Amino acid sequence: MRVAVFGAGAVGSYLGSCLAAARANVHLVARGAHLAALRDNGLTLITSDGIRRFPVWATDNPASIGPVDVVLFCVKSYDTDAAVAQLAPLVGPSTYVVSIQNGIDNEPKIAAAIGAEHVVGAAAYILASIESPGVVRSGPARLVVGELRDGPPSERVRAFVELARIGGIDASATSDIRRAKWEKYVLLVAFSAVTAATQLTVGPIRLSHAASTMLRGIMQEAWSVGRALGVPLSNDLVDRQHRIVLSQPDDEGTSLRHDLLIGHRMELDALQGALRRLGRQTGVPTPWTDAAYAILEPWAIRNENRAEVAAHELARS
Repeated sequence: MRVAVFGAGAVGSYLGSCLAAARANVHLVARGAHLAALRDNGLTLITSDGIRRFPVWATDNPASIGPVDVVLFCVKSYDTDAAVAQLAPLVGPSTYVVSIQNGIDNEPKIAAAIGAEHVVGAAAYILASIESPGVVRSGPARLVVGELRDGPPSERVRAFVELARIGGIDASATSDIRRAKWEKYVLLVAFSAVTAATQLTVGPIRLSHAASTMLRGIMQEAWSVGRALGVPLSNDLVDRQHRIVLSQPDDEGTSLRHDLLIGHRMELDALQGALRRLGRQTGVPTPWTDAAYAILEPWAIRNENRAEVAAHELARS
């Protein structure tokens, strides 16, 4: 199977390595210093099993790859529109794009550009970060994959899930990807908000009754919005997701917190911003989310402005 990982940062690089271990022909699409390091030194992967180094095929030009069987679309949500404009060289008649992204509204944007028949949804559970260019630290990955329409898993979904399992990913197929994505969203929109707003990891949050209450409050708001939109979320979902977050190791955080702290652009709009908009659309109050958004928006604006200045300076140089 020919696979292109579009947006091979921490998550994409790790997933690509797993699929390569399953004997897929994997091509990484990356950029910047990470791309340069991948080309020069290969990928260094740090996991609980130790440190592994292996060569990879990496580029910033999708046209140099050509049509593939599967595209893992791993770009940040704020880059979706710009990235889908570069997908065409990778997409043949039977190619399908699997969105491995945070948020709940990326697939329609991809479908609008390349056709819904080429898009598959996924809920990805993985904590990974780039330690330095070409060096990725990652925990294990769990993927729930499904077609955008309801119904039994298709042959292509089953084939991809089997490949992922061979590569060591805890993958499963679902007949309701919308529900699966909302189950993740209920967890992530709250976990990311509280870790970023406090700038702390799970350990200190667990010790704070107020922070734990905010965590659960945002989860409850997301659950209520999802139910108002007709998503069949279970009655005990908030309890389960709250327990899952607080049972994580003390030093676990989120990419939103990481991006805030290191000055990168933040997925605030795709996560907390989306929940606020959908809350107003459905008439569901979101006071906990509104409070977190008010704390985080100045950071998001600052980081975005810094990123734009850096980009202009790089272009001038």
